[in-house]
Amino acid sequence: MKLLDGKVALITGGGGGIGRGIARRFIQDGAKIVIADFNDDYGKNTLKELTDELCGDARYINVDVREKEQIEGAVQFTIDEFGGIDLLVNNAFSLTPNIGLESKTDEMLDSTMKSGVWANWWAMRASLESMKSRGGGKIVNFYSIDAMVAAWNHSDYNITKSAILGLTKSAAMEWGRFNINVNAIAPAAMGNVFHKLAAETPGFAEAAAARKPLCRNGDPEKDIAPVVTFLCSDMSNYVTGELINVDGGLHLPGYNSIPAD
Repeated sequence: MKLLDGKVALITGGGGGIGRGIARRFIQDGAKIVIADFNDDYGKNTLKELTDELCGDARYINVDVREKEQIEGAVQFTIDEFGGIDLLVNNAFSLTPNIGLESKTDEMLDSTMKSGVWANWWAMRASLESMKSRGGGKIVNFYSIDAMVAAWNHSDYNITKSAILGLTKSAAMEWGRFNINVNAIAPAAMGNVFHKLAAETPGFAEAAAARKPLCRNGDPEKDIAPVVTFLCSDMSNYVTGELINVDGGLHLPGYNSIPAD
């Protein structure tokens, strides 16, 4: 029996990068899934992979998670398509330019907060009643080492990720009575941003690998997704309110984010 047999999952940002890796792994682990993504090409291409290549039961919905009605609509779409929701993976995030805190605008912080803590808040609350009716559920949110080391030029991102960790712990505390487990991971992997930086900066990939005790960069499907599967399976039934670093050990030394200039 596969680890996620019979489970229904919604994965936000499931069309590319880490989200795509999780979606592929979930299908192989037996879940029925809905991928929600802002990028239509990513979403449609990944859906084709899941259904044609992996022969999975999957759906795709175009969503801007910064809009409450759209993220709540994605939850309802999942419930309508598959009869309920068991697993929620809040992976989607919208980034702003890498500039100093004093140069970040209110609009940047607002966009980042909406794509992160507000989107998680909306999706979690919209999923609650269905999870309760099905006897429980699993929620996985995303923290970041950037918030841990207070990375330069990411102030709005760091603020939002810190808030997400607080939301994760609060929901774990209050929703345990509904048999809902809420955990977070802090991944470091070769996602969309990684590939962009690697293409723009010679030596970036090699330097990123060298900072990690395991001396390699993480693969979304092979390295990150199995931990999310664990947190969404019966193997983690007694785990809630936890943060798991899935980063090849990068959190041990951390990293220096001060720009060269």
